[in-house]
Amino acid sequence: MTDPEEYTSMDNTLPVINILRHRLTSDGGGVITLVGSCGCPLHCRYCINEGVIRNPEKTVKYTPEKLLEAVKIDDLYFQSTGGGITFGGGESLLYADFIHAFRRLASSNWRINIETSLNIGENMLKKVLDDIDEYIVDIKDMNPEIYKKYTGKNQELMLHNLKLLIKSGKKDQLHIRIPHIPEYNTEADVRSSVEQLRRMGITKTEVFPYIIRK
Repeated sequence: MTDPEEYTSMDNTLPVINILRHRLTSDGGGVITLVGSCGCPLHCRYCINEGVIRNPEKTVKYTPEKLLEAVKIDDLYFQSTGGGITFGGGESLLYADFIHAFRRLASSNWRINIETSLNIGENMLKKVLDDIDEYIVDIKDMNPEIYKKYTGKNQELMLHNLKLLIKSGKKDQLHIRIPHIPEYNTEADVRSSVEQLRRMGITKTEVFPYIIRK
């Protein structure tokens, strides 16, 4: 199996799983085009993209210019609704250089959002600090034991990057998702995570149940 960290491209291309147009409410404000990319440092038990996240041969490579050509068809929707592009995955911040380059090409009236676990090197996050309008963070759980059991990784990087965003004045741009994960956390665990985040000054949280597809 290829290490997901190796998916980062030396030629600054993005291995795209899919491009989903006309999304509302789930991936940022306004009309959104969700660009899903391949690769993730986590190994979550109920990953919805398991079949493609670690199989880059099933993706299509895009340059920033090629992606702009593909998504600009919805420019009118983006500008009239306050929408734009959301980079998801996988882990979008594996491709921070690509996102930074795309931001320079795209209309300044488009919102650029990312969906991320924040379990990535600080250097990747810093590359896009001034490019992102909304950070949609799947926090998993604030309990370190639950987090490691579910993702296979420690949570130190995630917490470090979350605090970095707060310190950098991005608190109001954070949208934190806290899932209730069957067999991993309880409703009480989820409430505890929400309380910890609020003590950190984060107010925009979203609690939802994972639906496990057998």
